[in-house]
Amino acid sequence: MIFLKLVVQKYGGSSLASIERIKKITEKIVKTVKNGKKLIVVVSAMGKTTDKLVFLARRLSEKPNPRELDMLLSCGEQISAALLSIYLDRIGMKAVSLNAFQARILTTSDFNSARIKDIDDRKLRSLAFHNDVLLVTGFQGINENDELTTLGRGGSDTSAVAIAAKLGTICEIYSDVAGIYTTDPRIFPQAKKLSYITYDEMLEFSALGARVLHSRSVEIAKKYSVPIYCASSFSNEEGTWVMGKLPEWLERPVVTGATIEKNQVKVSVYSLKNSKATADVFRELAEKGFNVDMISLVSNSGDINLSFTIVESNSVDVQKAMRDLDCEIKITGGFSKVSIIGLGMKYQRGVAAKFFEVLRKKNIEPEMITTSEIKISCLVHEDKAEDLLKELCQVFGL
Repeated sequence: MIFLKLVVQKYGGSSLASIERIKKITEKIVKTVKNGKKLIVVVSAMGKTTDKLVFLARRLSEKPNPRELDMLLSCGEQISAALLSIYLDRIGMKAVSLNAFQARILTTSDFNSARIKDIDDRKLRSLAFHNDVLLVTGFQGINENDELTTLGRGGSDTSAVAIAAKLGTICEIYSDVAGIYTTDPRIFPQAKKLSYITYDEMLEFSALGARVLHSRSVEIAKKYSVPIYCASSFSNEEGTWVMGKLPEWLERPVVTGATIEKNQVKVSVYSLKNSKATADVFRELAEKGFNVDMISLVSNSGDINLSFTIVESNSVDVQKAMRDLDCEIKITGGFSKVSIIGLGMKYQRGVAAKFFEVLRKKNIEPEMITTSEIKISCLVHEDKAEDLLKELCQVFGL
């Protein structure tokens, strides 16, 4: 059974935060159905529901049982799906809500951070044939023992793109943001909204602090060539397409955007004796579940000095984790990471020269610098980060 006009839409928590907002987004859903499309709508929990549920759990236990926490957190999306279905039914839409068990979204057994293994698209196609709209709970799945799991941060985006990939269709993601901008408009109000951005650029944006799409969802979209459309839930303003490549008619920008990540901490490890000692540091951090970001390694007269960054909230735990290692450690906070991203950097010379000229002009000495084919990132003191971001936006026409 094939639907050429089957579309997946996802609505985030801010779009579902109240009864009034639920009623508002149904206007977009009804319009899509009246245009002859069958809809699968993936929903997040209402507003801050997930945070409130976590708070309740931690009032009873500092470390809630992961299985029971997933049982609790999965309630949020079920509320959204059922309420939206109830209202759609009232206004004459044929709709049905489905939780992860009913939709047969199979995941690994990693409670609180499961990964999707498969989705029963036959059931979704069959139900779509008999209904106008399917309301599917995002952020959750079931493992091989039919126990509820949740997908971790960005889970609803991941659910939506995975369903679109399985059904071979596009994924529209609606939120309180009208698309993807060259940088954070709250910091740089002149930021331009992008009409198109590539998967690779969006992956860098997501990894470097942009909150529009989670990187896991973009990874799935890239792997299965799922076009993603990001737009506002509350207006008809044109949004942004995330795709494998830019349209042929569109001139490729050298730099697509700039990001800022605050609350960064620099960890310096001194006098490591060999590469095995360096490997021990990273193994210890990996086993304790830490994500290391920027890395710098300098060999000095046989000793190895290592630096890397983490988010500030993990600084105390990192010091504890490395207590058993025979090395000197220094942890310094108060940094931000400022980055520029652009696929055009692969082909255009002089981008790094411009970047460093901005640093010189602003009299900024970066603590660390990392690069890839399509990005340059530098770690700077947080009191200079926003000014640097604004200047980069001006210089690169963002």
